[in-house]
Amino acid sequence: MYISRIKLNNWKNFTDVDISLAERTFIVGPNASGKSNLLDVFRFLRDVAREGGGLQEAVKLRGGLSKIRCLSAHGSKSDVKIEIEINDSGKNNLTWKYALGLTQRGGGAVGETKAVIRHERVWNSEKQLLDRPDEKKDGKDEELLQYTHLEQPTANSKFRELADFFKTIDYQHIIPQIIRNPQSFQKTSNSEEFYGRDLFEKMSKMNKKVRDSQLKKIEKALKTAVPNLKNLSLEKDKMGVPHLQAIYEHWRPRGAKQNEEQFSDGTLRIIGLLYSMLNGTQPLLLEEPELSLHTGVVNKLAELIHFMQKRKTVKRQVILSTHSYDLLNNKGISAEEIIILRPGSEGTTASNALNIEDIKILLESGLSPAEVVLPITEAPGIDQLNLSF
Repeated sequence: MYISRIKLNNWKNFTDVDISLAERTFIVGPNASGKSNLLDVFRFLRDVAREGGGLQEAVKLRGGLSKIRCLSAHGSKSDVKIEIEINDSGKNNLTWKYALGLTQRGGGAVGETKAVIRHERVWNSEKQLLDRPDEKKDGKDEELLQYTHLEQPTANSKFRELADFFKTIDYQHIIPQIIRNPQSFQKTSNSEEFYGRDLFEKMSKMNKKVRDSQLKKIEKALKTAVPNLKNLSLEKDKMGVPHLQAIYEHWRPRGAKQNEEQFSDGTLRIIGLLYSMLNGTQPLLLEEPELSLHTGVVNKLAELIHFMQKRKTVKRQVILSTHSYDLLNNKGISAEEIIILRPGSEGTTASNALNIEDIKILLESGLSPAEVVLPITEAPGIDQLNLSF
């Protein structure tokens, strides 16, 4: 399954969004246009559905609904609304649709604010399964509207497949410094695994045969970017802490053993990327995967994602944010795979490149997305940047 469409109202940078998503989607826009915030709506639904999460925790992690609500929202139309459509991979048939509307209650001298459900609705391919508020079940008890049915096993039995889909959405934005020293970053029991901190711990819990097979595949792919690296493996130290290890060949006959502390930032990031691509079946969110990577590697990322999707039995949707010329300088990226963000006085607009006729024509004429899309996402007056000093 993959997310085929998303509609948003008053979500962070966005007052009104209605876009389609492909199984490989590139979100492109200038700095501060909302690329991370658009990815975060999928993480938000994951946080609502997962164990130890829930609606109130997901809202709290983001600083409260007032921090989620778009600054351009006003008047009677200020509710935060999310609507997601999910299709069968390869069939383009609607499988699930989920809609959630939120407002805020409380605050002042009484106590902290709470997110309250304005509506929660679920459809499968045949009919509507849920429509809240429900007078019989929710009654006039507003406290019940502080919890979604999505997060409650006793209430989501008819659409648990949808809840499980949201739970396993994966976000990956490897920060090498955190991988090298994960203990120096605090972690709470219900926070998401972020920035690769638990990458090696997750690897260590895999079946050894499967893990070793995957590391061989990663090593083979790595040889194009780091040709001197070989014998990639996961080993535990005397304290039982897992470490990634490899031999780095040089002028000495046997080479030198290295672990993640000696690996370059780019090596760690591409290992994390390849590992994420190999594991899981639900949507994978990648934030600026080009960071720390050589331009030659970045130029091949789009093809790598396509190749990995093609090889897997269950095709995994990949949604990534970028403003990299090298990544987008690939004529295999089609207009239907690109979402363009453009900030304005009333918030950021999000558009499918396929629906912008000028862009569609230029891409079909043989130009790459880098040549067509990036120039229109440049901040106005960027040429004046050097005159500020």
